[in-house]
Amino acid sequence: MRAKEITSSFGYYGDAFDGLLEHQSGRFHIYANLNRLEHSDSTRARFTLDHYKALLGAGGFPRYLVNSLIVAAFVVAGNVLTGAMVGYALARKRFPGNRALTWGVLATLMLPKQVLMIPLYLVLAKLHLLNTYAALILPFFVDAFSIFLIRQYVQQLPAELEDAARVDGAGELRIFATIVLPLLRPALAVVAINAFLLNWNSFLFPLIFTNSDRLRTLPVGLALFAQGEHAVDWGLLMAGSTISALPVLLAFLVFQRHIIEGITAGAEKG
Repeated sequence: MRAKEITSSFGYYGDAFDGLLEHQSGRFHIYANLNRLEHSDSTRARFTLDHYKALLGAGGFPRYLVNSLIVAAFVVAGNVLTGAMVGYALARKRFPGNRALTWGVLATLMLPKQVLMIPLYLVLAKLHLLNTYAALILPFFVDAFSIFLIRQYVQQLPAELEDAARVDGAGELRIFATIVLPLLRPALAVVAINAFLLNWNSFLFPLIFTNSDRLRTLPVGLALFAQGEHAVDWGLLMAGSTISALPVLLAFLVFQRHIIEGITAGAEKG
């Protein structure tokens, strides 16, 4: 009888001790969560530019930014120039193979860019252009979308202006430079914005065509630069993403009026 009482007492005190431990453990978790919340609140409330300073002070990031600007400038210039010239020729000039070339441009629009990745790599390798600026610029210097967009836009322009200039003795080059190009400003603004966005955000092709740190563009550099030894440095990655978005916003602000003019002109003609 005495043994049963002792056993039941031990069981009672054991249950009480387990309850006390659970209670204290719960209090510990509550305190830990409160401390974590206080720490996170203080971290969120503090404004700092440390990540921007670390990013701009690093040796690689300014180089990546300059590379992206150089490549984007040449690609945009090439798209605007070739798109305007070829699109105008396909829209206004009648020559053998005009329709075949137009259908060829449309056919290239149906091909995903990834399909051209291996053929472009092999061509650049045979020309010994891998790991150069030419590998980042030449494959995208001419774009089928830009050509087709300009062609469609030129077809909506009145041809009487060009005919009047020919009657006055103007040559084809002068007509193109002084009459056609000013009328193409809204369409060229769309071409420039599209070429800039596609090239500025391009990741796969620069990653494949270059392997040198001095030729990396901003998307590739950010993907490799923000990774630490064991984890991703999200602060540096977000700071770099913010800086890379600024040229895109600036380009849209510069061409915003021309884009709106193109949309309005298209609505009026429609």
